[in-house]
Amino acid sequence: MKLSRALEQQIAVFGESGSGKTVMLSSFYGATQEPAYLQKNLFHVVADDIGQGARLHRNYLGMRDSNRLPMLTKFTAASYSFSIRLKEGAKAKAFRGQPFDALRLVWHDYPGEWFEQGVSGSTEALHRVDAFKSLLGSDVAFLLVDAQRLLDNAGEEERYLKSLMANFRNGLLSLKDGLLEDGKPIADFPRIWVMALSKADLLPDMDVFRFRDLLIEKACDDMDALRKVLAELVDGSDALSVGEDFVLFSSARFNGGGIEVDKRIGIELIQPMAAILPFERHAKWAHAMQLPRKVVENLLGGVGALAAAVSGRKLNIPGPIGHLANLIGPSVLNSAVNLAGDKVREMNADAMAKREYLAATLTRFKMDLDQAEEDGILLRSRR
Repeated sequence: MKLSRALEQQIAVFGESGSGKTVMLSSFYGATQEPAYLQKNLFHVVADDIGQGARLHRNYLGMRDSNRLPMLTKFTAASYSFSIRLKEGAKAKAFRGQPFDALRLVWHDYPGEWFEQGVSGSTEALHRVDAFKSLLGSDVAFLLVDAQRLLDNAGEEERYLKSLMANFRNGLLSLKDGLLEDGKPIADFPRIWVMALSKADLLPDMDVFRFRDLLIEKACDDMDALRKVLAELVDGSDALSVGEDFVLFSSARFNGGGIEVDKRIGIELIQPMAAILPFERHAKWAHAMQLPRKVVENLLGGVGALAAAVSGRKLNIPGPIGHLANLIGPSVLNSAVNLAGDKVREMNADAMAKREYLAATLTRFKMDLDQAEEDGILLRSRR
């Protein structure tokens, strides 16, 4: 995470054509504009590009009111930036004393066709590399597994899964020379690669454990091969998690031609996962592993600031070197990372009572992830 006046979390979403990326993005943003969402949460989600926001909201309304799916986007790499703005009355106190005054989520959508089809020429090859470089600052990457394709290959799911993993793997290998300068691995690189079941409503009997088990049974070696390719790209490859986290996503319930947008699965976890997974994982890696200094700087760039916000305690950050010295191993970081169960609920209630709304929002995110694990929607790595 990057440390600036805006604490920014970035995610990258990878999926083959038709796997539901556009519907998922539209469902994510559209739901945040609903009155019920605004009443429940302490913040507004605002698209930084007004035109993008309007198109996503239109897509959502088309599903909600007219049972109309968004048009497929092909060969288009795009990034969407959303600011998380606390409601009036909450903002001033929430950010007082914090090294940032805004939260931002950046969503990178990488064209599925580029993992399925060869390069048509040198111009397209450069375009693919540039598009991938734009998402290298992502903290979390989601690899979508299409539930419809699993149904189409029922009993022979490995045929689809092996093809999916091979396409991702070969697509990354085709980008390798363009991504690595002088053959050197990249320090600023997505390090948490989550396996995500899209269109999960089509498989109502599959919880996250059955999803994990299916992937391990049918495509264990293929996931490992993908992991090895990613490890070749990243500096400090020990600090890399591929196929260790699993989540179920459904943008709506599709029922006899109708689209019930209020019947979502996992979509509300995207913001909490973007904020909390890197916060938890990066701190553990930096503390437990012998990693290159540049890698540690990238891992901890925003972790300390987020720890201070979660715990409600201040960190003195006089400069980059002092910042790192303060972040590696302080009690505020360890206590914030290891919050769980009753303790995080107590901190959330305390933050609400004191009107420390940023801490309340972030501890709510941790509670949401804990609940999702109890509900069989999310499975986080224990490493």
